[in-house]
Amino acid sequence: QVQLVESGGGLVQAGGSLRLSCAASGDTSSHYAEGWFRQAPGKEREFVAGISWSGTRFDYADSVKDRFTISRDNAKNTVYLQMNSLKPEDTAVYFCAAEASRDPWRVPVDGAKCDYWGQGTQVTVSS
Repeated sequence: QVQLVESGGGLVQAGGSLRLSCAASGDTSSHYAEGWFRQAPGKEREFVAGISWSGTRFDYADSVKDRFTISRDNAKNTVYLQMNSLKPEDTAVYFCAAEASRDPWRVPVDGAKCDYWGQGTQVTVSS
């Protein structure tokens, strides 16, 4: 079992920045690719960014490319999402998720295949 806890959400003006963190605890001895997903009110959950357990492969949704950066510190069992140039349409609850995978290139882009989820953190971008 792995527990994921997100932090770092909040209210920010358009053009501002936030850094989300996702701390993992529990059985962190296994390999987990991790990703960030978000869900806005009345919308489906969508993929935002993902990183392989090795930290060597990344993937981003087109809507956040060149603005968001995902990274991880395996020594701290933490994944980060640096969000710059935020827009009102980035407003959502952001969730981190982990997919067990030994593939060093595997990036979790499909939430249905993720094994663990955090409780979410609210990000609100005002115009």
